[in-house]
Amino acid sequence: MNESPAYSLSRLTLYFLKLGAVGFGGPVALVGYMHRDLVEDRKWISEEDYREGLALAQLAPGPLAAQLAIYLGYVHYRIAGATLAGLAFVLPSFLMVLALGFVYQRFGGLPWMQALFYGIGAAVIGIITISSYKLTTKSLGKDYWLWGIFIALALITFITESENVWLVLAAGVLIWLVRSPGLRLRLQSIAPVGLLALVPAVGTGDSVLWKIAVFFTKAGAFVFGSGLAIVPFLYGGLVKEYGWLNETQFLDAVAVAMITPGPVVITVGFIGYLIAGLPGACVAALATFLPCYVFTVVPAPYFKKYGRRPAIRAFVDGVTAAAVGAIAGSVLVLAKRQLIDLPTVLIALAAALVLYRFKKIQEPHVILAAAVLGLLLKFVINV
Repeated sequence: MNESPAYSLSRLTLYFLKLGAVGFGGPVALVGYMHRDLVEDRKWISEEDYREGLALAQLAPGPLAAQLAIYLGYVHYRIAGATLAGLAFVLPSFLMVLALGFVYQRFGGLPWMQALFYGIGAAVIGIITISSYKLTTKSLGKDYWLWGIFIALALITFITESENVWLVLAAGVLIWLVRSPGLRLRLQSIAPVGLLALVPAVGTGDSVLWKIAVFFTKAGAFVFGSGLAIVPFLYGGLVKEYGWLNETQFLDAVAVAMITPGPVVITVGFIGYLIAGLPGACVAALATFLPCYVFTVVPAPYFKKYGRRPAIRAFVDGVTAAAVGAIAGSVLVLAKRQLIDLPTVLIALAAALVLYRFKKIQEPHVILAAAVLGLLLKFVINV
């Protein structure tokens, strides 16, 4: 890592504050903005440091863009830089989802709000379908083992309507064994997984906030892949296990993730607000992003030495294939419940086709168009 930075910590913090406030397009777009702004234009971060940060963010569980922001803050300013960069990146969108949660709770039952989300919910199905397609083609390649894991997890998720975290981890171990027969994975490369296995065991508190803390800590600690990788895990816990949200509320929460800037995972703040108000929002966000922070800062000094080991990459490939399969299964589950009539089916298909055909159109634009369609269908056409 380079010394003598060409920028101050305050300037870096302001940059991530701005990116968190106006950075639309999901994790792939956000990491692209960071490269353009910090590596190419301002030259604050070297290409090598950026690539190492991106590789670490892909290897570790948690939201990709937030992890990269934390790592880039760590490059020259260590713990202080990582902490401020992460907070600045997440804070703007967190405040936005709090405001949306307040409005949603107060007016969610009104006809105009229901009409908005009638269109938005259908569009979300199209959006996550395209995202799932892109993730699948990018992550699996021509590896038959990875495709087998993908199909198995997609079917299991669709049938059980929940994501099994242990199957996801087992997929990582399977690919590691397939690619490294006879070898033993070093303890330091699986220690975080071993420690995180204790998380379910400590979830013995009775208070809602304690249950929120434990559930969202597992979400942040076990979910690999892009922001949408957390969707099947959240669905299984929030809707099926705890019953904190119904199907419509969950899809609305996914929609909130699409229409706000910053990391997609910040919708956990919206969800926490619906469950337990402001304290629930704060606990859910902190619990989700704390593992991401730890998994970035702790291994950062050692990543140059250990990050490229084939055993670690094999494990992550298997976990990624399983996560992508779970996303595909969750898309089917959500579509089965959300696409209730011909207009919603057509909106979902149109959203998917537009995003597939026109690469420069971003998700918030599609969400806005779907919201207008929802209003027209409900109040003008009287669907």
